[in-house]
Amino acid sequence: MGILNLFLGILVIVALYLAMVSIVFRKEVKAIFERDPAATSFLEVLITYSGLHAIIFYRITHRLHEMHIPFFPRLMSQFAKWITGIEIHPGAVIGKSLFIDHGMGVVIGETSVIGNNVTLFQGVTLGGTGKERGKRHPTLGNNVVVGTGAKILGNITVGDNVQVGANAVVIRDVPQNSTVVGVPGRIAKKEGRKIPGINLNHTSLPDPLTQALEKLQNEIDHIEGEIKDYHERKGEEE
Repeated sequence: MGILNLFLGILVIVALYLAMVSIVFRKEVKAIFERDPAATSFLEVLITYSGLHAIIFYRITHRLHEMHIPFFPRLMSQFAKWITGIEIHPGAVIGKSLFIDHGMGVVIGETSVIGNNVTLFQGVTLGGTGKERGKRHPTLGNNVVVGTGAKILGNITVGDNVQVGANAVVIRDVPQNSTVVGVPGRIAKKEGRKIPGINLNHTSLPDPLTQALEKLQNEIDHIEGEIKDYHERKGEEE
């Protein structure tokens, strides 16, 4: 009888949890179904999606942080990192409908600000660049997509509707409606127009520095060819 009561108690707790999440975090749950083709079951999303769990923990710790409760919000956020693999500082400010896909290795720093309808893939870092105090982490606008392994560092602003390519390192402000790729991050597309010299194939993202060196090498090869032709013509004339 005791075991049965325990089992029923667990079922009640799980049912209450599912009901609470489906109501309080309905925008985040909706975002998962809209952006993740692998999401096929409501129950599966609520129970198995670590990105959703990390956001739930964050909402709780952020509220405690705003109440100036010491120590416990950070302790709880570290517990959430241990469970989900995602570290979100309680001091970060995050808008509605954030979707963290897979999420392992995602880090969101203390003074980060994230707008609405943002998507972060695994390995993304919103970090600082030193030991400065005050606002030292990025601000992301609305409808931003940050690809796998990308790093956005420092007190910079990434505008609305920006796409950041996988493994890009962004250290400067990015205007809205742009696509950023490479190390360091370089704008490859702006206001729907491709910037010359950049390949937008996201399966093979370009490195702007490598492209510049290749262009320089091509110029050197061309000049050397011209000099060689000149000497050959001069030798024939003599």
